[in-house]
Amino acid sequence: MGKVQLQNIKAYAHHGCLPQETNIGSDYLINVSISTDLTKASVSDQLKDTVDYVHINKIVKQEMAIPSKLLEHVAKRIIDRIFLELSSVEKAKVSVSKINPPINGDVERVTVTLNLKRND
Repeated sequence: MGKVQLQNIKAYAHHGCLPQETNIGSDYLINVSISTDLTKASVSDQLKDTVDYVHINKIVKQEMAIPSKLLEHVAKRIIDRIFLELSSVEKAKVSVSKINPPINGDVERVTVTLNLKRND
């Protein structure tokens, strides 16, 4: 078993419950960690034998472009797509962070994390 991780994917998106959040948008950081068998790829040195992180990045960018009220919903959509399109992935952990959230306080970021196994 092994892991493939993408850290601090930057995206500008329009998520939130408040009208100004969806109208103006804000900056987000997304982290993805997937668990899969990397044994074959470690021997073959072939992209076809591993999980292509370019594909994961594409999924993240596409799902972040669809407005949602809740970060939980965005994270779940990302995981659902990973499981749908990358059959060798057994577990996925996705964190979505809103930078400088509008919560009347000095908060650097708010993060939601989902950690799911295939067929959860």
